[in-house]
Amino acid sequence: MKKLIYLALAASLAIAQSQPTGADATAPERASGLSKQSLVKANKFMIATANPHASQAGYEVLKAGGNAIDAMIAAQATLGLTEPQSSGLGGGAFVLYYDSKSKKLTSFDAREIAPASTTPERFLDARGKELEFMDAVVGGISVGVPGVPRMIEYLHKRYGSLKLEKILKYPINLAQNGFKVSNRLAKSIEQNAENLAKNKTAAEYFMPNGKGLREGQILKNKAYANALKTLAKEGAEPFYSGKLAQNISTSVAQASNHKAKISQNDFASYKVIEREPVCAQYREFEVCGMGGASSGGVAVGQILGIMGRFEPSQAGELRGLKLLGDASRLAFADRNKFMGDPDFINVPYQALLSSSYLDERAKLAGSKQALADAPAGEIAGLAYAPSTALELPSTSHISIVDSYGNVLSMTTSIENAFGSTLMANGYLLNNELTDFSFVPRNEAGIVANSPAPHKRPRSSMAPTIVLLNGKPYMSVGSPGGSRIIGYVAKTIIAHVDWGLDVQAAISYPNVLNRFGTYELEVGTAASKHESELAGLGFKTQIRELNSGVQAILIKDGVLEGGADPRREGVVLGD
Repeated sequence: MKKLIYLALAASLAIAQSQPTGADATAPERASGLSKQSLVKANKFMIATANPHASQAGYEVLKAGGNAIDAMIAAQATLGLTEPQSSGLGGGAFVLYYDSKSKKLTSFDAREIAPASTTPERFLDARGKELEFMDAVVGGISVGVPGVPRMIEYLHKRYGSLKLEKILKYPINLAQNGFKVSNRLAKSIEQNAENLAKNKTAAEYFMPNGKGLREGQILKNKAYANALKTLAKEGAEPFYSGKLAQNISTSVAQASNHKAKISQNDFASYKVIEREPVCAQYREFEVCGMGGASSGGVAVGQILGIMGRFEPSQAGELRGLKLLGDASRLAFADRNKFMGDPDFINVPYQALLSSSYLDERAKLAGSKQALADAPAGEIAGLAYAPSTALELPSTSHISIVDSYGNVLSMTTSIENAFGSTLMANGYLLNNELTDFSFVPRNEAGIVANSPAPHKRPRSSMAPTIVLLNGKPYMSVGSPGGSRIIGYVAKTIIAHVDWGLDVQAAISYPNVLNRFGTYELEVGTAASKHESELAGLGFKTQIRELNSGVQAILIKDGVLEGGADPRREGVVLGD
């Protein structure tokens, strides 16, 4: 059966050079929410990404003796071509990495930065009113200095084992020779055609002759191939000081909507920052995620920290769903008040995840009825003004375990579908700056996530590595805007508390409560609890919850991988 699965995948990729174990993306059984997609097992190494080509690119690198960093680079470079609406060289990323030699877990912040021209009022009009969100997204003012090229260079120099020319061979060939447009990409182009049409380069690439690319069409990108060749030969510097950087500046300056400026000094000032992971105890596990400009590590840690103070419930039990809904809402209240770029504000990581603080938050979640109100907590000396920022769900996640025992969890993004819709050098430019709060201050004071020069906007990306007895147990993450936090938390809870294997945990119906509305995934068993949750006082909404979780479990020396059936992800390994 495994050979048949792989052969089907290989045929779709027009390659048959090796025979990894693989799983095709299939639609979930909407009646139950569980997928027919199979759990994938391997003994040596494994990669899970959001696209079959990206998984294949990483698999070939791992098969050739490369490590997790090498495979990540191959997969990311491929995703920027085959899933361009979600991530790429024009965006940023957060990386959690466990190095088996040093036995150390660390994290790397490759989030975009705001240019020096940024003011707190960047997203206000001449009258001081907030811009309409999509008006701010499409054009120049939403573009931050990209972090992915510098991240690739930085991590490759530090940990890489194969030469970049070899690592990037697969995506370069794919860009030159072409690939078949997937159903997901074709639909995304159709859904975003109006925005793409506003920028000539993107319109010509994604909608030749005025019509969006269709599933199965062959798409080539010679400019992207040349950018990857430059990266392979010269590293990241041309992306930050040479013609490639200038092309980005020109694209932003000549945008048809909201022209903006990214200077040479903005590019020169960009750095990847190594940060301490943010870790929280959850039953016998230690759940570690990103600090930095991401709120994901703290919010996931708080949700699990609160849930861990109660006895585990069974899957689908009302009590467990009630606790999860309130724990999530409390975590989001703290996220909206305290989280931002730690190089600009004091982010109270330790206080928010301390036992005493979580004990108090758990008392609130333990009420019989749903919380009528879920205010942020109080941290001595910090009086930030609560604020939200809209994050749209176009991101990607990669999980990798290599044959050397290294483990990687990386979430990567250009933010909105097709980012700013501006293109340069064959790839899309991000709109990550719209993750800042549009309103920099209110009656309560300064907003922690307000725009500022060279500041990194707050993110919800939550690449996570779960440890058991100090050793990696799970690599997991998801796209999904601010819903990422709920998707990751649900997957971990479904495995640890509800006893599901990692694929079943990913496929299980999505449920989450960010700001007071309990969202339940349409067409799944979760929607059956709507009336019961409403009876507890929750405001409920049944809707599409299109996660894209990738996860790998390390269990008794065997690797077990899962990919979200809601998207086109694939797990490969030997």
